[in-house]
Amino acid sequence: MGKVALVTGAARGIGRACALALAEAGFDIALVDLLEPEMATTAAEIDAHGARTLTFQADAAAFTHAHVIVDEIVATWGQIDVLLNNAGAPSPKPIVEIREEEFDRAIAVNLKSCFNYCHAAAPIMLKQETGGRIISISSLNALSGGVTSAVSKHAYAAAKAGILGLTRSLAKELGPKVAVNAICPGIIKTELLRDLLESREAELIAGIAMGRVGTPEDVASIVRYLATGAHMFMTGQHFVVDGFQWHC
Repeated sequence: MGKVALVTGAARGIGRACALALAEAGFDIALVDLLEPEMATTAAEIDAHGARTLTFQADAAAFTHAHVIVDEIVATWGQIDVLLNNAGAPSPKPIVEIREEEFDRAIAVNLKSCFNYCHAAAPIMLKQETGGRIISISSLNALSGGVTSAVSKHAYAAAKAGILGLTRSLAKELGPKVAVNAICPGIIKTELLRDLLESREAELIAGIAMGRVGTPEDVASIVRYLATGAHMFMTGQHFVVDGFQWHC
């Protein structure tokens, strides 16, 4: 029997790269995103690898939708082996400008979405003989805070830091059947950072030890490892993927 991965925020960027990497590793992929046309393109790319796909146009911040989607995946494919929580959105306003509803939305999309899908998928994984893996995309900002020039500031950083707390706690709650880990990307060349990189890429690269910004595939390689490693003795951890971003 093949394996099944559920990827939120799967339409483009890091989510797309991770979905493709998991498809190449033999997973069937369920994709969740609000961007239906881009998600359809990603699904077609996955299909080209010979993997099956299910697509769900949904807001990852919606608790009820997460449960409906997980139930449909299990009804169709019978299992969920890997959950990748990747859905997220920027929150660029500083504390003196942000409105309450904007802060709430940043927390809902970037943190509560992880809770939603963990809440829905964890009971399935605990019942499976082989357990499961949960991987959540946090951010380097969770460790350093959103600097003044960051695309996303305090609300995003707070939400992404919350993912690390959620990861450590769920690793204890769900072990030993489910391994739960997080990834903290640094500057990754995605659609979200296009404008920033066009204006400051040389300056940013000067503060990265590996001499380049990251790519979605750099993150996907770690996701693939965490999803497929045969002997997984790591849980409750976060993995920094930033080329050693020592100054930006």
